[in-house]
This record gives sequence, C-alpha cells and structure tokens, in this order.
Amino acid sequence: MKFADLATYFEKIEAVSSRLTITSLLAELFQKLTPLELEKTVYLLQGRVVPAFQAIEFGMAEKTVVKAIVSALNMEKAYFDREARKMGDLGKTVEFFKKQFLSFEAKDLTILETYEALYKAATAHGDKSQEFKINILSLLIRQLDPLSARYLVRIPQTLMRLGFSDMTVLDAYSWMLTGDKSLRPAIEAAYHVRPDLGYIGRILKEKGVKEMANIQPHIFTPIIMMRAERLSSGEEIIAQIGTCAVEPKYDGFRLQIHYDKKSGVVKLYSRSLEDVSLMYPDVIEGIKKQMSADEVILEGEAIGFDPATGSFLPFQDTVQRKRKYDIAEKALEIPLKLFCFELLYADGKNYVHTPFIERRKCLEEIIHTTKDISKDTVLIAPHEIISEGVKIELNFEDAIARGLEGIIAKKLDGIYQPGARGWNWIKFKRSYSSKIEDTIDCVVMGYDAGKGKRTDFGIGAFLVGIYDKTKEKYVTIAKIGTGLTDIEWREIFAKSQKLKVKSKPSVYEVEKGMECDVWLDPYLVVEIKADEITKSPIHTAHLALRFPRLQRFRDDKKAEDATTLSEMESMFTGQGKTK
Repeated sequence: MKFADLATYFEKIEAVSSRLTITSLLAELFQKLTPLELEKTVYLLQGRVVPAFQAIEFGMAEKTVVKAIVSALNMEKAYFDREARKMGDLGKTVEFFKKQFLSFEAKDLTILETYEALYKAATAHGDKSQEFKINILSLLIRQLDPLSARYLVRIPQTLMRLGFSDMTVLDAYSWMLTGDKSLRPAIEAAYHVRPDLGYIGRILKEKGVKEMANIQPHIFTPIIMMRAERLSSGEEIIAQIGTCAVEPKYDGFRLQIHYDKKSGVVKLYSRSLEDVSLMYPDVIEGIKKQMSADEVILEGEAIGFDPATGSFLPFQDTVQRKRKYDIAEKALEIPLKLFCFELLYADGKNYVHTPFIERRKCLEEIIHTTKDISKDTVLIAPHEIISEGVKIELNFEDAIARGLEGIIAKKLDGIYQPGARGWNWIKFKRSYSSKIEDTIDCVVMGYDAGKGKRTDFGIGAFLVGIYDKTKEKYVTIAKIGTGLTDIEWREIFAKSQKLKVKSKPSVYEVEKGMECDVWLDPYLVVEIKADEITKSPIHTAHLALRFPRLQRFRDDKKAEDATTLSEMESMFTGQGKTK
C-alpha cells in the first residue's frame, strides 16, 4: 500500500470520536495490508518504529522537526513559526505549505519505504545523528504529498492524535477476521504474553487466530504483569482459595527481569513495560552473579535497604533510585534488594500455566543465595503456607510492623495470569471503616486551566477516572483542585503536555458538568487518597471520592492498571454503605 493511502485512513480516524467507527476503519485498513505492512503500520499508528518496550526513540524535539520542515520547503523559519502558531498544529501547517510547494523530488512512496526511512532516522546515533535525522525527514517531506506530510511530521513527536488505545487495535484485529469482537479474548490473551501489537497483527494475518494459542514468552519481550484481587479478612481469603502461600507485599518497584547468560544481557522492565535497566545497575549485577539459569524471565520487587540498620526503607526513599542521572552515586547511597516472587520462563520452558507451588520450587532452584541479606542483592521472597484465616491476619500484622505494605495470598495450584486481575493472587486489605485505608489508582482524563495563583501552573484542577470493564470505558470519580504542592501542580502540568488531544477520547464517559478545558489520552496514572467513597449523581462511576488528594505519580503503571469500577464498588460496600 502507498503511504498516501494510509494517510487518508489517518485522516478519517482523526475526524471521528466513536470507538466503534475507529475500530471499523482500522479493521478495513488492516484487511488491505500485507502481514509485513500491517506490522509496520501498527507501529506508525503509535508514533513509533518498534514496540513501546524497546528503547528506540526518535530523539527529535519539536525544534528539530521544524528545522527539517523549513529545510524541505526552503522557507524562512520565522515565517513558518508565525503560521504554525496561528494553526496550533505542526502537521496541518506543513500540509498548508506543501499545497503551495512544487517538488521535483515527489514520489508515491509505499508504507514500507517510508517506514524504512523513519527507522533509519530513529536508530541513528553519534555526533552527526541529528543532522542525519533532519536530512531524512526533510527528504520525506519533499517526496510525500501534503496530507501524508501532515502525519509524517507527527510520527517523530509521538503526536499522532488518533484517539485510540491498544485495546481498540485488538478489537480491530478481531473485526478484520470476523466483523465483530468475538476473537478479542483469544487475541488479548496472546497480547498479554507478548505485548507487541505489530507482531501479533502480523501473526494473525499470516496464520490466523488459532496461532494465538501458540504464542509463548520471549526473552526481552516483557509479559504484561499479573494483578491481584482484594479481600479484607483472612477468613474471606481462605473461603475463596483455601490453604494458600502468604508472601510479604513490599512497597518498592515491581520489576520483570529478563536474563540471557550467553550474551550477558539483563533487562529490567517496569510495570508499564518501560525498559528501566540503566537505573538499577546493582540489581543487574546481582542477577548475573546469583542466577544459575541460562535464560530466564522472573518478577520481583526492588526495595531500598539501609546496610547500617539492616532495615528496609520507605517508598519515598526507594523512589529516589528512579532517575536518569547520578545513578552510580545514588546506588551507593540507597542500595536495593530484589525480592523475587515469580518465575515465568526458564531455559526454554514456559512456566505461566504451571501451578504456583511448582513455579516457586523452580524459582528457589535457579537463584543462589547465601541467606545473608547483607551480602545478597537478589533474594527470594519468603512465604508461609497457611490454612487458617486468623493466621493470615497475624501474618499481615507482622508485615505492617516491619514497615512493609502488607501481604499477598497465592493459590497453591493457581496459574500466572498475564495482564489479568484474578483470584490466584489476593491482596489482604483491612476492612474499610468510615475512612478509606487503601489508595485508588486513577487515570488523569483532562484538566481545567488555572485561575488566580494557578495561572502560573497552567492547571487549576484535573479530572480522574477508573476503568469500567463492562462498558470498556473510563468513568469519572473525582475532579481534584486541592491537596497538591506547587511542585506537584507544575509536575502534573508538565507530564500532561504530550498527552493532549483535541477532543474527548472515545473511551471516556463524562457528564457535561465534569468536562475539561483540555483532554488527555489515557496514560498518566496517579495514586489518590480519599476520606470516603460516596454516591454521586454527577460522576459516571455513580460514586465519588470525598476529599481526594494526590499521594504520588505512578509512572510504573499503565492506564489499564488503574483501579476498576467493580473494585471501587467493593470498597464502597466495605464502608458499610448500601448501593
């Protein structure tokens, strides 16, 4: 397919807000593509040339893209900047000028030709890499038609503004094959094991949906992490899963570790599938030193450790390790201990569907420890097999007394469910009284412009929501305008700028009175503390948070990891309320 034809689909998708219509358009597009074209097109739809977990970025700031544009169009930068400010959109400004520009280098490039050029730009490095990137983008602008140029310049900025999520693409894959969403569960299950939308699409196109059942874990492709259900008493846990393994719940960074002994490469992925390997060199050295498997994927929690006292550090200290600069110095100041608690893959064997008790045994066999916490970086999370509810509660009290977050109960014959929240893992949470002890992970859906003092921040209040699985939409639960420091207001504004979209995303359900001045793509997750959950006629969750306030930004979580409406309803019931 020609890139010009792809651009017409981009334009159609950008013009609509209905998720169903977007799904239909994507399915129609996917049907017309070859397997390889489909793989590369899906990356371009995301403003990328590789899956998001691969640390390959274009590294082209807006001013660099503008340099490529004015070079391509042979025009004065000041004139272009003036028109761009009026239009408020770099892509549409390029399109406007391209219509007046006669190029002797015009070519009807294919999707794959355009992709290959962009891939070269994204992977260029070295002293003259910026010049190389500018030259490639400039040539493409001269070669492509005006509409294609609109979308081309948005790709390096990851600003496609097409208003759909990974889940919409999975729906479109099902529609591509059957004209409905009936294949979504099978496709999503494969995606959770191998969350590479391009790869999944290519395999579907080449081999059909039956091949989804054969997709296995792949080293250096992170598996979407499993999540836990919640219950508020030991008796409830025993009633739900029977005799279980109880592990401490550490308040640190959840990491998925991929290690290939032959190459010596260790990669660490966060809950949001970001490659964070460079941040934690001490964890990497510990894995290399203590791992006996030749090839392994496992999970654990990294938590700060004080060698002087032999105690673990609170999250606010551990979080200082999440940085891009002065890493070695901070690693000496705040060393980490990695408590491993799950084995997903080792030496060619997939452990995802293996019962927990067997996974645990194999995990203990492949990690060498001295059992001296001061000497080992990598440790195995301790666990206790418990069959009585009262003992689970005593275990919880002990964890809290030691400064830990709580406990997790695991079903002995339970499998690991990538991307799912299931009863194979249960978080123990105290019964909710008049005040909520737990926090809520919310998605920032949009914000209102600041007034008065907040004018300096650019933001006066922000709308947050949770996920309604039944409707497959984000529903509102609070609009927050207080409880943040000046630094936090500035931080949430800065984090929001790349997420801005021109209209409310189709996956949002919002009442008129809660609409925002600026809408954001569902990406930014915040942890919110509140005093109480109440009924609400103005929020689409039909519940609201009383006195909500920001606890922390959860950069380690994706929007799909947000608290769900069903969880919130359970918390509401736990307050002793009636729905």
